[in-house]
Amino acid sequence: MKQMDADIIVVAAGLSGLSAAVAAGEKGAKVAVFEKANTTGGAANMGMGPLGIGSRIQKEQMVTITPGEALRKHMYFTHCRVDLRIVREYYFKSGETIDWLQDMGVRFAGAQRAFSAPEATKAYSDGEFTWHVVIADDGTVGPRSATSMTSALTRRAKELCVEFYLETPVKEIITENGEAVGVRAVNRDGEEIECTGGAVILATGGFGANPQMIKEQTGFEFGKTIFNFAIPGMVGDGIKMAWAAGAGHTDCTMELMYQLPDNMNHFILDGAFRQPCLWINRLGERFIPEDQIANTTFTGNAIATQPGKICFSVFDDALLAHYRKDGGDIPSHVHPHDLYEHFNEEWERDLAAGYEPICEAASLEELAEKSGINKAGLLNTVKQYNEDCERGYDSIFEKDRRYMQKIGNGKLYCCRQNVGAYGSLGGILINYRMEALTPGYEPIPGLYAVGTDSCNIFGDSYPFIFPGNTMGWCVNSGRIAGENAVNFAFVED
Repeated sequence: MKQMDADIIVVAAGLSGLSAAVAAGEKGAKVAVFEKANTTGGAANMGMGPLGIGSRIQKEQMVTITPGEALRKHMYFTHCRVDLRIVREYYFKSGETIDWLQDMGVRFAGAQRAFSAPEATKAYSDGEFTWHVVIADDGTVGPRSATSMTSALTRRAKELCVEFYLETPVKEIITENGEAVGVRAVNRDGEEIECTGGAVILATGGFGANPQMIKEQTGFEFGKTIFNFAIPGMVGDGIKMAWAAGAGHTDCTMELMYQLPDNMNHFILDGAFRQPCLWINRLGERFIPEDQIANTTFTGNAIATQPGKICFSVFDDALLAHYRKDGGDIPSHVHPHDLYEHFNEEWERDLAAGYEPICEAASLEELAEKSGINKAGLLNTVKQYNEDCERGYDSIFEKDRRYMQKIGNGKLYCCRQNVGAYGSLGGILINYRMEALTPGYEPIPGLYAVGTDSCNIFGDSYPFIFPGNTMGWCVNSGRIAGENAVNFAFVED
């Protein structure tokens, strides 16, 4: 067995682990990072950017929300069912963290919000300009652009002499007298490694690729009732290691939204149906005011309560012509702005290939037969909806009248929507110093947990009003843990 030592040992090199490593390295610590993959960045390489409140960018844009205001809004959003001291430490650090990233060379396309709420609900549900979207190295902005941020963190870590051990998964936390003192790992050649040090930081990214753990911890069934992103390697190993070392459990959730199965290979259709057209459940009934679907968390929650945990988004030739001419009623920061120019090509391709979630029909009766929607319910709903469209008033949900357009003008296009998720949230009990806690809320000396392994601050729903929150939590929890772990390790020395 190979013996090693370090001041700080970081388990996994995603966004939270990289941030922890850089923060510890900047305080003069000798840092060793163990990563099971052959590269750094983890799930953050798929993302677009983190939350920040009080950054230089926001000040330049005259975005006035303060960390304290965000904390109060977060408190109401979660009904105080989270540890607000943790949220406070995170939010009050987040603006300076964006500046920290900029100083490393990370470029941002400004501070953005993910959606704008309808006028009737703006007072309590409007999106805030907290999402600091990263500009990719090639100058583009969109999914995966945050790779340039993880690359910058990796470069900075190497400048600080952080040692990376890739394809070297950690298997166990070493404890002595209740204190975390190191880890056991296995490298790509099968050689066992024992690394001891002053503190261990867990940053393994949750369990989004572990169907059994998803079912056990959340009740969803992967590929049946939930279609979440499943980044290879994110199987909950850090959470299980923390529990084995004596850490307390927290309620685990999934970061819900909605999407098509295998959506990245059907990305045009995934975006095309995210419009306030007609949304119905399997019974043929409407279940949400469609002007609210831009809040993907709320929409995912609503779909999860419907029969079979599915729903259907429907538009016709007239609405499609409107989208082609004017663009979608709800703009997207994620999907291509010209997606309707490519809609027919992808629609015909996926229809011919038998892509199961979609169908087209010449009549409502045919649509019901092809989709599995209850025919009587569909006919009754469309009749009432079209009458409401003629009156210009939604008698069920008071949907914004700008989006009230009759259904049935030409061919009908239907897409089944499923509950989706970006990944898992939570599992390890922590405090505001990111220290792992026992079930009795006592710190486990030398053990810290960051990122989605310990993200217990959203309650039952991701606060989409503050976009960039999960990535923001990852980078800031990593920084906080890195700094506190060094203080602990050096005092111990």
